[in-house]
Amino acid sequence: MEHDQIIDCGNAVCVVGAGPGGLSAARALKGMQLAYEQFERHSDVGGIWDMHNPGSPIYQSAHFISSRDLSGFIGFPMPKSYPDYPTNQQILAYVRSYADAYGLRAAIRFNTPVQHVQKQDDGRWLVTLGDGSRRRYLAVICATGCNWDANMPAIKGQFNGEIRHSVTYKQADEFAGKRVMIVGAGNSGADIACDAATRAGKAFISMRRGYHFIPKHLFGLPADQVGESGPQLPLWIARPVMSVLLKMFTGDLTRFGLPKPDHRLFESHPLLNSQLLHHLQHGNIAVRPDIAHYDGDDVVFVDGSREKLDLVVYATGYKWSCKYAADYFEWRGGRPQLYLSMFSREHRNLFGIGYVETNSSAYKLFDTEAFMIACYLRDQVKQLGAARRFDALIANDNPDLSGGLKFVQSQRHEVYLEAHALKSYLKRLRKRMGWPELTDTFYDHLRQQPGAATAHAPASLRAAA
Repeated sequence: MEHDQIIDCGNAVCVVGAGPGGLSAARALKGMQLAYEQFERHSDVGGIWDMHNPGSPIYQSAHFISSRDLSGFIGFPMPKSYPDYPTNQQILAYVRSYADAYGLRAAIRFNTPVQHVQKQDDGRWLVTLGDGSRRRYLAVICATGCNWDANMPAIKGQFNGEIRHSVTYKQADEFAGKRVMIVGAGNSGADIACDAATRAGKAFISMRRGYHFIPKHLFGLPADQVGESGPQLPLWIARPVMSVLLKMFTGDLTRFGLPKPDHRLFESHPLLNSQLLHHLQHGNIAVRPDIAHYDGDDVVFVDGSREKLDLVVYATGYKWSCKYAADYFEWRGGRPQLYLSMFSREHRNLFGIGYVETNSSAYKLFDTEAFMIACYLRDQVKQLGAARRFDALIANDNPDLSGGLKFVQSQRHEVYLEAHALKSYLKRLRKRMGWPELTDTFYDHLRQQPGAATAHAPASLRAAA
């Protein structure tokens, strides 16, 4: 094929990525009977959950951070045989079974990265693939995730030991016999610190700020189930009630060297981890403050103390880059600014799935985002007047989705939304637009037609696949 040739895919939608978010997009488009093509740079579905994918941040001990029964895709629950918090291998198997159950593989071209997207004068989107071929679409859904581009802080001084980002970490044996420090106490940082506590010669965790710790189980149930199963209390009641519960379960954590949180409960993402507290209680790991600078074999901290270390692992998160479409997003604090975290305000029919931080399980949110996008695209094809009404909302609507919370001022919280506020608003919006509700049975008809997937991929893709 000549690379200067452009294949026009009509009203088809381009879905970039076949991880959980991309698969949600594919199911929604297929369910709305909208043509689409999907591209995945790796050899199978699963995204970051395939630990063998180059650049995957998954390590052997990684488990899902939300619980089994609340975390599955809508209408496709995780198997009851899974534990409360599934392993990364179980999540990968589950995601792949989701793709198989709804016949989503047939419309995916694997080993095919998207190099660049470009908006055309007529509002359509020109997509350049890794091999240089070009295809034109009605819309582009960016679903390549936020955990591929490692964020490495710049720290002064010279360190004689080894410095790595957590994206390079895979198993606890890498720490054997070494003096190791993990920098950062997000959920991955806490997990990796626990691995260091069990295998390193000496283990430390450096924390810039204090966190509210929530045990993975409360009253014998996964913590998120406790929060979801009870009545939805107003914030002024829920916060003191939960604070008392945490005090009962964890006590005063500053006695283990943890800094006191500089924010109230729910104003930042809490740390859902019980093992780190166990290792702190047993002296298997020690807490250190933020790093000031390096000094040869030593790491010097902001309080003037120092430690001689062999290895420093930065668990300092990821840049939310979307290199193939970066010029079309408005970025603030390293986060893309999108209406409802999904819709580009400036560029019609450019969407993102997964570009949001919230206190909710991810996969149901991905499904909801995909459903909203698919409803809007269906209106463009079948009810142009309704689509234009939604265009006006994209341009002018600015709902408060904080749920009354005043989030910590940080890069992570630039796009943080309170889950219940978001869900309630999206439900009202669907009703206002005359869109259906996404129920557990909405996509059942797709599972009854195992050979139907290819019908939703344009003939140009089916011929090329």
